[in-house]
Amino acid sequence: MWEMFDFILPLMLAAGLGAMVGLERQWHQRMAGLRTNALVSLGAASFTLMSMMVDGDASPTRVAAQVVSGIGFLGAGVIMKEGANIRGLNTAATLWCSAAIGVMIGANQWSGALAVTIVILATNTLLRPLVRFINHRPVESVQQAECWWQYRLEVVCLETDEAHVRALLLQGVSSGALQLQKLESETLIQDKQTQVRVISSVMATQRTDSHIERVIGRLSLEPTVSLASWQVVEA
Repeated sequence: MWEMFDFILPLMLAAGLGAMVGLERQWHQRMAGLRTNALVSLGAASFTLMSMMVDGDASPTRVAAQVVSGIGFLGAGVIMKEGANIRGLNTAATLWCSAAIGVMIGANQWSGALAVTIVILATNTLLRPLVRFINHRPVESVQQAECWWQYRLEVVCLETDEAHVRALLLQGVSSGALQLQKLESETLIQDKQTQVRVISSVMATQRTDSHIERVIGRLSLEPTVSLASWQVVEA
């Protein structure tokens, strides 16, 4: 029989570590700050604890997989496009990591959760100067150093499934060899149904046709997706 203390303590720890991660986001005035990260970690821990309290085949690993899918919707909600720039990718990734903290605490892996929290904070703070240095490199030197390939991915789906499709697309292009340049949506009206065209522009340092094809192939399996295509824009 679970004691109340055994249930409350992990939840408090999950919320506390999530708040620590969110404090850094709040300090830099990002959209998903202290409360959001604390709630994400708390919710993930709650679902994991629930799977361990009830009888049946609801294993913590299975619940963790569902938590990862759910975080995709939150991550898609904080990604914004401003002109040619994409904002919110780092915040979305931080939310994903906060969920991992909650799952680890719910699975009674407290030391691992603390280590993940420290690494997240170190990544978001210590790597910031390096990112600024790289971003201030002259564009000419970057173009001379590497040959870039640009891919255009297009997916048409029902409006109700837009967030899920954007999350899958973002997950598919989150690779070291790929850099997301643009992710936008436009509304379409066809046969009295509201559909959305999701367009993504991705840059790669080498030809990655097979990887792009796998991403589009995965999206085409969604029941609400009526079109999924890609093309090389320029090399």
